[in-house]
Amino acid sequence: MTTQLSPRQLTDGPGPDWRVHPDGSPGQLLADCLLAAVAAPSKHNSQPWRFALHPGGIDVYADRTRRLPLTDPQDRELVISVGAAVLNLRVAVLAHGRLPLLTLLPDPGRPDLLARLTLGPRTAGDDTVRLLHRAIPRRRSNRRPFREVPVPGQVVDELAAAARAEGAILTVPPPAGRDRLLAIVERGDRRCRAEPDYWLELDRWTRAWPGRRDGVPVAAFGPWPAVRSVPVRDFGLLQPTPRRGVRQFEPEPTVAVLRTCGDRPRDWLRAGQALQRVLLTATVRGLASTLLTQPLETPTLRTQLDGPAGQAAQAIIRLGYGPPSAAAPRRPLAEVLIPPALPGSVADPRWAGHDGS
Repeated sequence: MTTQLSPRQLTDGPGPDWRVHPDGSPGQLLADCLLAAVAAPSKHNSQPWRFALHPGGIDVYADRTRRLPLTDPQDRELVISVGAAVLNLRVAVLAHGRLPLLTLLPDPGRPDLLARLTLGPRTAGDDTVRLLHRAIPRRRSNRRPFREVPVPGQVVDELAAAARAEGAILTVPPPAGRDRLLAIVERGDRRCRAEPDYWLELDRWTRAWPGRRDGVPVAAFGPWPAVRSVPVRDFGLLQPTPRRGVRQFEPEPTVAVLRTCGDRPRDWLRAGQALQRVLLTATVRGLASTLLTQPLETPTLRTQLDGPAGQAAQAIIRLGYGPPSAAAPRRPLAEVLIPPALPGSVADPRWAGHDGS
């Protein structure tokens, strides 16, 4: 439950950098926090979020115009992506010296309003917050081969603790379980390619044009694997380029499964925050990461990944020590900010009740 603050507490702070200007633009600190939020990962780099500014905080909306109906028909991964953006927002607000007070799904009448973050009192962030904040611009999806170096058990424990801090469970299966998991990922990948609509969806998010600020760019495709030991999604199926080359991937990759104890939108938001905290912690520890989402797109395969006591699989993460990876583009803030309407209103009324229909 969000703590209620007085108007004085909401406005008393380090100055105009936290304020929303009359034209709806954010002050510098608020803009920095929003830039951190939009650096979050999202399926096919679809960036399915929008933000509405109001005195004392930020409302975070799902942008369902950017959904992927074939591979994410329930918008589960869309909501997870928004959850990842919320985690970045929380970290940035803390790093800039304010306490982020978060409410998930604050208004049942507005299902696209997924989270409301209120700027709380001044606070001093600890070393963990500062490390996570510095990792935000360095975290990237890496589809290149990793070194054949195992991830130390101490680091795996730290990643699991990061997931627990956000209410999720992260497990790294032993070799036999890993091989079974990768076989399920491979089956999911084959099922995707057998769907004609998948090729249309893939084309939408990989086709290049001048000035494009979303989707997966050619530089982030990664090489073709010489042996299919790691079933990384091939984003170059429709955009072939001879510069990709063929490379040998690590034969025994480290993979982890992130699960939650429920499987509803609130759980997806928590999963997104946990996923991003794990990815940022991995970045702090010098690890590269790749999301392997293919089997999570097929209900019959996804249920094979569920854990004990009904734990629902929400993400599969490949982890390791890899070379630098290209950054994916991001839309400018002007495109993700919901413009204000009339004086005193929180957001453009065209979005206030938008339910994605």
